[in-house]
Amino acid sequence: MDEQATDSEASVALVDYGLGNLRSATRGLERAGASVEITDDPEAFAAADGVVLPGVGAFREGMENAGPLREALTDHAAAGRPLFGICLGMQMLLTSSEEADHEGEGEVTGLDLIPGTNVRFDVDRKVPHMGWNELSVERDHPVVAGVDGEHAYFVHSYYAAPDDPDAVVATADYGVDFPAVVANEAGNVFGTQFHPEKSGETGLRILRNFVEYCAER
Repeated sequence: MDEQATDSEASVALVDYGLGNLRSATRGLERAGASVEITDDPEAFAAADGVVLPGVGAFREGMENAGPLREALTDHAAAGRPLFGICLGMQMLLTSSEEADHEGEGEVTGLDLIPGTNVRFDVDRKVPHMGWNELSVERDHPVVAGVDGEHAYFVHSYYAAPDDPDAVVATADYGVDFPAVVANEAGNVFGTQFHPEKSGETGLRILRNFVEYCAER
């Protein structure tokens, strides 16, 4: 195991629905101390200590591809077990997104595990937002331990706007303060708008925190 890995290994199911950055996500999770299975089998979700929903691409395509897994993912969350969404995967945790309307595709329903919508940047800056931004932790959550003021790597045109302001765990600034990390009220469903697997030591710390959280559940 990598010398930087945690002492507490946890099993993680990395959801394969055709849009995830599976290779780098697997590498990052393994460095953080996880035993990773790339899978689209709901039974594997139930057997794992935690589930990671990665994602790169459009909201509609993400929800269509993940449609057959919706029930398994929501059941996993309802059971109080850890579910971690990354980038598009985080946006899919919410109820809806302006992206489908913007593309003329009509309304698309997300997993609705964190009520809210995803909105497009309306700023006098280049969109999509690409690059490194400082994280500002707004409230305690195990996944953000030790990362306040650190930088993470973002690539996105839309950002989460949860109905409950308390769902915002950390923010970043890109002409507007936007949620960089969100979580449900119970704390077991959470996501990062940035890519931890591409965010160096900051991202590795986030992934370690997740693995430790899973191991303790």
